[in-house]
Amino acid sequence: MECYQAVSCLKGFLCQQLFLFIICLSSFQDVAALQTLLDESHVPSTSERANPPITGLFDPIEISPAVIPQYPYPGESVPPLYPTFPPTYEPNLTGRCPVNFSALSSIMEKTASDCSAPLAVLVGNVICCPQLGSLLHIFQGYYNSKSDNLVLQTAVANDCFSDIISILASKRANSTLAMLCSVKPSNLTGGSCPVKDISSFEKMVNTSKLLEECSAVDQLKECCRPVCQPAILEAALLISGTQMTMRENKNVIGQPSHIDSINDCKGVVYSYLSKKLPEEDANNAFRILSSCKVNKVCPLEFKQPSEVIKACRNIGAPSPSCCSSLNTYIGGIQKQMLITNKQAIICAMEFGSMLRKGGVMTNVYELCDVDLKDFSIQEAYGQQGCLLRSLPADVILDNSTGYSFTCDLTDNIAAPWPSSSSMSSLTLCAPEMSLPALPSSEKQRSIGCRVCALEVFVLIFSFFCFQYIVLK
Repeated sequence: MECYQAVSCLKGFLCQQLFLFIICLSSFQDVAALQTLLDESHVPSTSERANPPITGLFDPIEISPAVIPQYPYPGESVPPLYPTFPPTYEPNLTGRCPVNFSALSSIMEKTASDCSAPLAVLVGNVICCPQLGSLLHIFQGYYNSKSDNLVLQTAVANDCFSDIISILASKRANSTLAMLCSVKPSNLTGGSCPVKDISSFEKMVNTSKLLEECSAVDQLKECCRPVCQPAILEAALLISGTQMTMRENKNVIGQPSHIDSINDCKGVVYSYLSKKLPEEDANNAFRILSSCKVNKVCPLEFKQPSEVIKACRNIGAPSPSCCSSLNTYIGGIQKQMLITNKQAIICAMEFGSMLRKGGVMTNVYELCDVDLKDFSIQEAYGQQGCLLRSLPADVILDNSTGYSFTCDLTDNIAAPWPSSSSMSSLTLCAPEMSLPALPSSEKQRSIGCRVCALEVFVLIFSFFCFQYIVLK
């Protein structure tokens, strides 16, 4: 009750003070505006710097090629982030793929940029291959847009696949994409999936549910609370006949032939989605689904760290020999590829498990200042490493400045050390959060008193502002 009375008393006085404060502030703004007008007559000297405009739109800054940083060691091999630009050219097509590729020019350009020749190997796992896979799904749907089919015949698939790779290479993409991303013409044929036409597909699958759950995939939720992924798997199980077979034999799902059939039928489901969704929506959905997949595993290859284990096995304090051996080993890892922040966590845990299995029980990451970004490729001239976003990203090509991409994390965040030598399943999804309970009457009283203190603080603040303005 006393708190309530204090609040009531303060409110009236506070309103008066705030009213006076607003009046004085408006007067001060008039004075400031007049002072600004008077200052316009002042001519700055050449030694003064011009202040940038606070608001407004600017035109792009023209950069002369002469000011673009050049690699200072021309006699040596060019590092990854100083790429050379291969020329573009007219592709040599087979002439046996009846598709108007100009209708797919937007996604072809995006894929060529994401798989650019200098960077494809470095960003293949995270950017290039997911985008190439999305392109093939969309092409598969586009090719059959005016027919009842969901797949290509083998002969046509070979020619069209060859033309796709040729067009991408002519646009500066890496010419070895098929090998780099493990894709082949059979990805367009539906493989061993028994359902390859729309009529049969729509008879077996609840397509309304499939389109509803995959038309707008939430990139923040799909990987941890999937909606589209289970819908695709359910459709693939239905058209592959595996769901019916599973009821008879529960072990059939683990057999290689059935796994291949399910994967082939997933490709057919993707083709159906490509036919029904706008190109951009389909590409966004497929890229998000790919990011969920790639961020579950570490793409780096770890050789047996015998030298690190030997140098770090029985230490309890920072050791120059241990840290030197560890840094040398990690230096080799840094030459492999760019990875995401989530992949870096998994890689750090995986490598730490290898060290613990070899007898290294001390957290050598902490002793030797190993950070998450140390597991990704480093930038030129020894600058900080770059961890890519775990969400889908693209490589941006500018003829003046080169290739660019967004680093999500460059801070010195310590690499996590595993608690055991066994690499248990690691989840990077936050647990479900429950909303806090509504405050009880006792809590409401304490909150009310906090409001009293807050209003007193605002009152004091406005008083000091008022004094400052008057003195000015």
